[in-house]
Amino acid sequence: MNQRLPIILFDGICNLCNAAINFILKRDKRKQFRYISLQSDEGLKLVKSYQIPEETDSVILILNETVYIESEAAIEIGRLLPWPWKWSSGFRIIPKKLRDGIYRWIARNRYRWFGKRNTCRIIQN
Repeated sequence: MNQRLPIILFDGICNLCNAAINFILKRDKRKQFRYISLQSDEGLKLVKSYQIPEETDSVILILNETVYIESEAAIEIGRLLPWPWKWSSGFRIIPKKLRDGIYRWIARNRYRWFGKRNTCRIIQN
């Protein structure tokens, strides 16, 4: 698959995920990302094409044909944003198992804590 821009796949009905996308959009001055909801036809095709486990429902980054999930996706997205957000790569000093455990705990509770939308968000790239 020929990819020009990094792709962020996100849960389009999750309020926390949408807030994260708003955060990125506001800081992505170079407009370097494509945003695709996991629930969209294109999102489903990418999940299948990159053999991402279907139960993966968190933010996913596809960058240069490499798939990043959970805390690695968040760190890589931050690294691609301007200063001071690119310093997020410093979180790699925290063991991945611990980072991902915290990430999964938040992901499991995100609808209860932050709610969800009735319709899926679509972003015009």
